[in-house]
Amino acid sequence: MIFEYEAVDPQGTEVRGEASFASEAEAIRDLKSKSLLVISIDRKPERKLSRQGKKGSVQDLVTSFHEMVTLLEAGVSISDTIESQCLASYPADLSESYNKVAQEIRKGDSFASALEKSGLNLPSYLYQFAKAGEMTGDLAKSLRNGLNQFEYELSLRRDFKSTLTYPAILVTSGIVAIALIFALVVPKFLPMLDRAEDLPFLSVVVFKMGVFFNDYWALILGIASVSFTITLAVLRHKENQEKLFDLLLSWPVFGEWLREVDIARWCSTLAALLSSKVDLLESISLANAGALSRARRDRLDRVITHVRSGKPLADALEQEGALTQVGYNLIRSGEKAGQVAAMVASLAKLYDDGARSRMKNVLSLVEPLSILLIGAVIGLLVIGVMLAITSVNLQVV
Repeated sequence: MIFEYEAVDPQGTEVRGEASFASEAEAIRDLKSKSLLVISIDRKPERKLSRQGKKGSVQDLVTSFHEMVTLLEAGVSISDTIESQCLASYPADLSESYNKVAQEIRKGDSFASALEKSGLNLPSYLYQFAKAGEMTGDLAKSLRNGLNQFEYELSLRRDFKSTLTYPAILVTSGIVAIALIFALVVPKFLPMLDRAEDLPFLSVVVFKMGVFFNDYWALILGIASVSFTITLAVLRHKENQEKLFDLLLSWPVFGEWLREVDIARWCSTLAALLSSKVDLLESISLANAGALSRARRDRLDRVITHVRSGKPLADALEQEGALTQVGYNLIRSGEKAGQVAAMVASLAKLYDDGARSRMKNVLSLVEPLSILLIGAVIGLLVIGVMLAITSVNLQVV
C-alpha cells in the first residue's frame, strides 16, 4: 500500500512524501525511525490504470525486471529501486509481487530471499544469481547475467513456436479444405452410387467416406474437440512434455535440431551461473533443472556425482555421453586454462548457431512435406470424383 505523509524533521522543516508500507502503523514506525515527527498520514488511492487488474504477461515480467536491473546498474540503491518498482504502472499481480519484495526487505530479509518469496514467476536459477550477486557485491551484474539467460530461453521458445506455426497453419487449412469437400462437393455426386453399376474402387471409398462424414459430422467434430482438449491437458504436465521431447529426439533431422537446442540451453545457463561466481556443483544442478530431455537430465545429474568425487567436469560429461566430442575438448581446455565459464559460453554459442542452422533445414523439409501431404489427400478426393463421373458417362454411352 502507498501512503502519503506530512512530517517535520529535527530542524523543523516540513517534509512531504509517499512510500510503500504494509500498514499505517508500519509507516509511522518507519518515519519515526528516521527522526521524523508525523503530522498526517493517509493511504493513497489506487490508480485506476488500464493495466491494473490484468494479469501480467511474461513480457511484462521481463520488462519490469529489465527496468529494475537498469536502475541497479545506474547506482540506485536496492531499497530505492524496489520502491520505484512498487510505484510503477505494472499489471496488478506484478505490482503486488514487488510490494511483497519491499515488505520482506524492510523486515530485514536479503534481496534474494525477498525475491524468492515475492511470487514472481521467475526461473529458479535467477534466485541463485541474486544470491551470488549479494555475496560478490555486484548484484547488478549478476542479475543482468540472469536476465540475459531468461531472455535467451524465451527466444528459444519463440523460435520453436515460429518453426511449427506455418506447418500447423498448412495442416489446419488442409483439414478444413478436406472437410468442405466432403460436406459440399461429394454429396452432389452421391446419386452415382445408386445409378452406376461398377464404380472404381477409389470413387466408392471417397463416396462412402462422404456419406459417413455427412451422417456423423457432429460426432466427428465432438471426437476431434475432445481429443484436442485431452492432448492439451496431457501436455500441460512437465513429465509428459519431457516424454514427448525424448520421443522427438529419435526423429531424423528434427531430433538433431532439438538435441542441439537442449545442449545450447544447458551450456548457456551453466556459463551464466559460473560467470556470476555460483559454485560449480550448484551451477550444474541449476542448469540440469532446465534440460528439456529427461534422459539427458538423468545423465547430467550423474555428472554431479562424478564431479563431487573429484573427477574433472569434461571427463564426467564424456563418461555420461552428455555432450559431443567438441564440447568435451573445449571444456577440458577451459579447465586447464581456468576459464571454464568462457569456454562453456563459447560452446553454448556454437550449439546455438548449429541449432539455428538445423532449424532452417527442418523448415525446408516440414513445409513442402505438409503441402505434399495435404495436396495428395485433396488430389485423391478429386481423382475419385472425376473417375466416378468418367465411369458413369462411359456406362451411359
